[in-house]
Amino acid sequence: MASTTEILEGLAEIVNEIAGVPTEDIQLDKSFTDDLDVDSLSMVEIATAVEEGRYIASRRPKTVEEEASVKAERSPEEEAAFAQAQAEA
Repeated sequence: MASTTEILEGLAEIVNEIAGVPTEDIQLDKSFTDDLDVDSLSMVEIATAVEEGRYIASRRPKTVEEEASVKAERSPEEEAAFAQAQAEA
């Protein structure tokens, strides 16, 4: 399972791509709307990107062994969501 740091980095990449917020500005204690000035339309786009698993796809394991390790850590629900995101990508 991804660490908090890995998840934050993935989210920061998405927020940067969609809303143009510098990745270093995105921290756990920041509010999207109050601190980072992300508008509501961008928030919907960010939520959709996260829900679709874009941050997961950008961190694909590089080897068969890594994939087996990651897959073993996923719950059946997470594995189904991952498989669906891969199929849609």
